[in-house]
Amino acid sequence: MTDTLSLSDIHLDRLNRADRIAWIAIGATAGAVLIASTFGPFQIDWLSFRKPTLVAGLLILLSWFYSTVRKDAALAGALISTAQIIAFAAVAAPLSYVAAGAAFPLWDGELAVLDRRLGFDWMAWLEVMNAAPHLHALLAAAYASFAVQTTAVVLILAAAGHALRLRVFMLSFVLTTLLTIGISALMPAQGVWGHLHLSALDSPAIVPTTRDLPLPVFFGLRDGTFRHLVAEGAEGIISFPSLHAALGLLFLLALRPVKYVGWIAVLLNVAMIAATPVDGSHYFSDVAAGLAIALLSWATVQRALIAGERTEADRELDLRPSSSVR
Repeated sequence: MTDTLSLSDIHLDRLNRADRIAWIAIGATAGAVLIASTFGPFQIDWLSFRKPTLVAGLLILLSWFYSTVRKDAALAGALISTAQIIAFAAVAAPLSYVAAGAAFPLWDGELAVLDRRLGFDWMAWLEVMNAAPHLHALLAAAYASFAVQTTAVVLILAAAGHALRLRVFMLSFVLTTLLTIGISALMPAQGVWGHLHLSALDSPAIVPTTRDLPLPVFFGLRDGTFRHLVAEGAEGIISFPSLHAALGLLFLLALRPVKYVGWIAVLLNVAMIAATPVDGSHYFSDVAAGLAIALLSWATVQRALIAGERTEADRELDLRPSSSVR
């Protein structure tokens, strides 16, 4: 009789394939950064990559240990996914700098007009936040939870036994970020704070998180006065689409089926998305575009992984010899 794969083998193969795709995407992103520094005007600040490299390397070794020696699939999955996120963030940040260096014409005027046509008034939302500083503090705290949530999603999904959903999140994270960087190269914007020339006088009761802080690096990349590619300490220079809003939706989708935690994720990330215009200096159209990209990425990856796994499982069941009752 011909041996066939068990359903658990099919599931494991799907997880391994997802991990390989993630590493290929990370490698390709790193390659693009290397090409930009080798053949372009950029210079890599290698010291800024030291800590992410060491941490990711250690996590990879620990994942190998818990997948081969002291077998713990959930812990091994959490470790390898965390390593992937750290490694990807380390190479995606300088790639966003390369994208900004393309220096295509700014789209701030068009995005501001689009906001008005959609009925959004950015200054009115700033006034609401300024009139309710305690509400703003809550939203700003949700906005600042970005890095913590990224790690928390990995650990929670692994602990809850959602190994495949963890891979869906990881690949959606990568796809969303790469799409956002690509679009930001073609449709760059400096953000509302710089476009409207705002200052602390415009929000005396609150201090929005981003304001004009990334603008020296952003314009330095555009005019050629700043050419350093950094991993640790990189500024978030992407305005359109909003990566913050996009990943807020991914966090929400990833944790939705986890009991109790899912509702916390909904509340936290709705607050994060609501904070994004003011605390991220984003147009409302930035937020809408980010949410659309996140939803598209999640649906695409989920269809490719989960639907693909079901197809293979169904095929495996069809190949099994049927037993007759006598």
